[in-house]
Amino acid sequence: MSILSRETAQDWIERWDRQQEGYLPDREERFTALIDAVEAGAGRPDPLVLDLGCGPGSLAARLLDRLPEATIVAIDADPLLLALGRAAHADKSGLRFEDLDLRAAGWASVLRLDRPVDVAVSTTALHWLPEAGLRAMFAELSLVLRPGGLFLNGDHLGVEDVSPALAKLEQVIHDRATRRRFADGMPEDWRQWWDAVAADPVLSGLRDERERRAAAADHHGSESGELSTHVNALRGAGFTEIGTLWQNGNNRLLAAVRPGSQANLTT
Repeated sequence: MSILSRETAQDWIERWDRQQEGYLPDREERFTALIDAVEAGAGRPDPLVLDLGCGPGSLAARLLDRLPEATIVAIDADPLLLALGRAAHADKSGLRFEDLDLRAAGWASVLRLDRPVDVAVSTTALHWLPEAGLRAMFAELSLVLRPGGLFLNGDHLGVEDVSPALAKLEQVIHDRATRRRFADGMPEDWRQWWDAVAADPVLSGLRDERERRAAAADHHGSESGELSTHVNALRGAGFTEIGTLWQNGNNRLLAAVRPGSQANLTT
């Protein structure tokens, strides 16, 4: 398997970020809102943060830029994206990547954390989990998140199941924002990015490992793209305070607080 240079990994992550913006024209705004919430709600300048479904570490790197004393444990099961993150962010002592499947029972105990987690975050990742997997993942998370700890999830979460009319309006707002943002042309999409990865011999070993894992996976169920599915799963895991902190169309920052004593907010 080829060893990635930092420069090569950074180039691929920059390209990843651009293709993600094609689906999220306000991606950086959502990142900023999420990091504001971490900074205000963690209760300490050196929080322990879990990044669930971290990809190549785009959110984790931005968190450390704002909160350099934080410790971030970034979790994903994609060997190629993890390799990019590790190579690009090797200089960040507060960041460690963990190769774990959030759909597998016991993932939280494998982390062997030395203290309870202050905040768990995720962006554009957890909708991939089927409802049963989402419920199991939140149950695991509740075992390591401290009382009063925060969960923050930025994702496209729809309301089609409870309000079709509002769902259509949210989609229109999102689509118009996308057209305005990319009036001069869209960036490459998800499939084009992965096709380019497949054509790069430097990434061939990682690509093969990714495909091997995908073929061996035995997970079933449809994606969880409805807001109500996530809210109900959080309630089932014991979270009682749940709401949207930021929204633009169907792009939301969903927040939940684990019951228990809460730290003072930092304004």
